[in-house]
Amino acid sequence: MSELHGATSRRIFEPLYPRWPAAEVPIGHVTNGIHLATWIGADALEAWKHWHKGQPSGGEPELSAEQALSSFSDQDLWNIRRRARSALLDYSRDHLARQRAIHGASLQQIDACQQWFDPDVLTLGFARRFATYKRPNLLLHDPQRLLNLIQHSRWPAQLQVAGKAHPADLQGQAMLAQWHAFIRDTDSQGRIAFLDDYDMRVAQHLVSGVDVWINTPRRPWEASGTSGMKILANGGLNLSQLDGWWAEAYEPGLGWAIGDGSEEPEADPGADARDAEQLYQLLENEIIPTFYEHDADGLPRRWIQHIRSSMSNLVQEYSADRAVREYTERYYLPGALRYRERTKERSAVANLLRDRLTSLDEHWDEIKILDTRITRGPALTYKVEVAIDTGALPVSALRVQLYAEQRGHAPAQVLDMTLKPADEHAQTRLYVVETRGDREIEDFTVRIIPGSEYGLAVPLESLRVHWAS
Repeated sequence: MSELHGATSRRIFEPLYPRWPAAEVPIGHVTNGIHLATWIGADALEAWKHWHKGQPSGGEPELSAEQALSSFSDQDLWNIRRRARSALLDYSRDHLARQRAIHGASLQQIDACQQWFDPDVLTLGFARRFATYKRPNLLLHDPQRLLNLIQHSRWPAQLQVAGKAHPADLQGQAMLAQWHAFIRDTDSQGRIAFLDDYDMRVAQHLVSGVDVWINTPRRPWEASGTSGMKILANGGLNLSQLDGWWAEAYEPGLGWAIGDGSEEPEADPGADARDAEQLYQLLENEIIPTFYEHDADGLPRRWIQHIRSSMSNLVQEYSADRAVREYTERYYLPGALRYRERTKERSAVANLLRDRLTSLDEHWDEIKILDTRITRGPALTYKVEVAIDTGALPVSALRVQLYAEQRGHAPAQVLDMTLKPADEHAQTRLYVVETRGDREIEDFTVRIIPGSEYGLAVPLESLRVHWAS
């Protein structure tokens, strides 16, 4: 789903792996990607055909995104964005006119929709399921401030919104109703559209035409999110909470980030207020001024550079091509190979693993850490020797390690200890390792886990772990 959701899932499933660090719970991740051909708008399609030499997606491109984009001038990219924005607004006007007709509006009210929106105005947008953790009404935290943004005399913004709430989600329905009430009761018609009957067709128009895509989930509830990926190939930019895929994708210059990376597992009005304030400030002080900062040629050079950076760095990385390739290389093929190895010759390997697991379970409690000796070397290096009583288990059944958990910005460290030569029948064995000097020795603990030579996926297939007391 996403790198962050992988970490969240490991914490969720940690109770199933007692005495194992959360980071080693056997749950990985593959960040989602989108099918480019489905979400590329007509105005961006030609650029991507150029990139892929005749096909909008699929396979390895002959040119990198950065190389392909270098053949497009700033004027070319800006023309693509202007045409895409204009096409979205044409669609939005027609959609709103149909909405009004369905609800019994007068001909005058229906015709008025054709005067709404300006193709030269910064167009914000979002569309999603209206669920409480997604906070789709965060922009409404201060309604007057939002009105000030869309009614600004020099640098106005306009907003396209769509979404649905689950029939049983009353809170989500209330949030949806809040948007309808805001548009109805304020002087925002012609600047804000709520497009009913949200479906894939509506989404395709939105992601191809908006300049900035807004996403405001409560971290870490967004498993991945893909709507923000769909704007990338169209030259749209993301303004999103540091959650889901954006937590790993965001870098300055690629878009804008909300939040500081801290988690908000429960609804917190204070956190909502802080995030709303940051959202308003980014729009007021960075995003809107940058969009309207045009040079003598009438081009917003800094904005276009954001587009180039976003497209160059993110389009391939968050495509279905990459995601499927990663699933195949990291999980499907290794899993298939392991299955074939274990089932050949009438499952001889599987039967051997079963016997090894039985032996580990019968004799694990016989293991004892008898003695630990630490010798200090230069700087923060240490030599650690451990004497272990292996009981009835052979040394091939065991893997002795020095472990230091994550602390602050220092990642967890796992150092394999080396078995010293000895009589192979000896029950007491010595293991040694030298630390690298970047952690204090007090951070480390000796542990014993099933040996890699036993061919088991640890801790997935064996939970056994022995820690020094």
